[in-house]
Amino acid sequence: MIDPIHDKPLADATTRPRRRQVLKATAIAAGAATLPLALGERAVADTLPAQGPAFLHGVASGDPLPDGVVVWTRVTPTPAAVPGSGAGPDTEVRWELATDRGFTTLAVSGTVTTSAGTDHTVKVDARGLRPDTTYWYRFTAGGVTSPAGRTRTAPASDAAVQRLRLGVASCANWEAGYFSAYRHLAARGDLDVFLFLGDYIYEYRTGEFCAAGKVVRPHQPAHEILNLADYRTRHGTYKTDPDLQALHAAIPTIAIWDDHEFANDASSVGAENHTPGTEGDWAARVAAAKQAYFEWMPVRPSIAGTTYRRLRYGKLADLSLLDLRSFRSAQVKVGDGDVDSADRTITGRAQLDWLKSGLSASDTTWRLVGNSVMISPVAFLSLPDYLLRPLAKLLGLPGEGLAVNPDQWDGYTHDRRELLGHLKAQGIRNTVFLTGDIHSAWAADVPDEAATYPASGSVATEFVVTSVTSDNVDDFLKVAPQTVSLVAAGALKAANRHLKWIDLDSHGYGVLDVTPEQVQMDYYILSDRTKREATSTWTRSYRSRSGSQALERVWAPVK
Repeated sequence: MIDPIHDKPLADATTRPRRRQVLKATAIAAGAATLPLALGERAVADTLPAQGPAFLHGVASGDPLPDGVVVWTRVTPTPAAVPGSGAGPDTEVRWELATDRGFTTLAVSGTVTTSAGTDHTVKVDARGLRPDTTYWYRFTAGGVTSPAGRTRTAPASDAAVQRLRLGVASCANWEAGYFSAYRHLAARGDLDVFLFLGDYIYEYRTGEFCAAGKVVRPHQPAHEILNLADYRTRHGTYKTDPDLQALHAAIPTIAIWDDHEFANDASSVGAENHTPGTEGDWAARVAAAKQAYFEWMPVRPSIAGTTYRRLRYGKLADLSLLDLRSFRSAQVKVGDGDVDSADRTITGRAQLDWLKSGLSASDTTWRLVGNSVMISPVAFLSLPDYLLRPLAKLLGLPGEGLAVNPDQWDGYTHDRRELLGHLKAQGIRNTVFLTGDIHSAWAADVPDEAATYPASGSVATEFVVTSVTSDNVDDFLKVAPQTVSLVAAGALKAANRHLKWIDLDSHGYGVLDVTPEQVQMDYYILSDRTKREATSTWTRSYRSRSGSQALERVWAPVK
């Protein structure tokens, strides 16, 4: 296992056989103690006792290592101590990890004190655990015990892992619908980890980002979030969702951020959705957003200030997680030749060097990259105007003259050329980019030279998952899904031959299955994001065989 910051080896415990199948009921039961149909902070505040603590925001775990895992909760010590309030006394919380659900055999335990200074969140990096082992965890304060969560440590770094299965999602706008995707992922019972690729929360005021014209459930606070109290309140609201609570309680989470954890189209110097004259200093807003994120997310606190890090699952795969907001240059205007400038960056020099060296040094079969914005090149000029304009609106771009999306790697081509050139020059194979951001599903080969593909081949592959709820093309057009968007998808594929599949309309999630022989992404879509009981249906699968650097369609999901 690799230290997430410095790539230094950590001590491994004894490994054991890896493959297991967890009963579906186990995953469901892990989240069974969550609040029923929570509607937001005001709704759960009504359930508080007159005195004494309560655990209203569920439990979560994350960033599994062979010898440890982060466990998280939030305690509400008094009715007034709601997220972002700054109210409430210091509170002692006991935490426990056990090898059985009844907590008769404790592995590790301890106590911590939380306060208004951390918004009464509790995050413990529990160590001294065995690799590739299931643990149950819980918290107690003032005689009240939290729901129990289930987690699992990573295998030993030299373990011959035969399968890794990840639930993959991004872009969950509270106002646009319910988080049914999380419920379906929690209920599977066969996932090792939940990978979230950014836009866990949205910063907008109520009603600002619902192109379909319907606020399913209003944000809290109702205004655009700008300061620490605002970001804490918004995170607290999201954590009352019962489906989100169930998923976090069922399996460990690995998460990175994208722009909406801060503001739309964020960069190191500003954002499209930030006006300094009326909304204050950008650096102060970013600092508040990051503080709230690290308080409220089960992400290892040693990486405070950034989310780029590397985790490992035995000899099968390592996972490099990128922060593509903290260090990037400002986006250029559409048509600006500076997209090719060596003076501009999406990763920052240190992070790009870290990524390249990690890919070169990797001794695993697969090199997975958690990548918040699409790296595959996409030219849009082939689209008719009536489709180009809503797609540009979805991407937050002007409707005229759109050739590329400058918020993606297309706007930072020097960094992309350096990274892809490194993969080619070093002969690095089996690199798979896992991406969110654009509220649509894509499967693509990543070409070294798009203009000469397929003759020039590809150096990697990319799977892009659609949004959990956030608006996409049919929502912006206010038309039935899989109608006019099919024209757009066809035109994009014709102009970009490395794109194997595009779904511009659906909401859902992906399941990535990794074996020594192949990686396969199974795409699932929801029946109706505005219905809490939405069903989930498999729609498409693509795989890459080891050594091929290319995608091929598969006609059934992995069982």
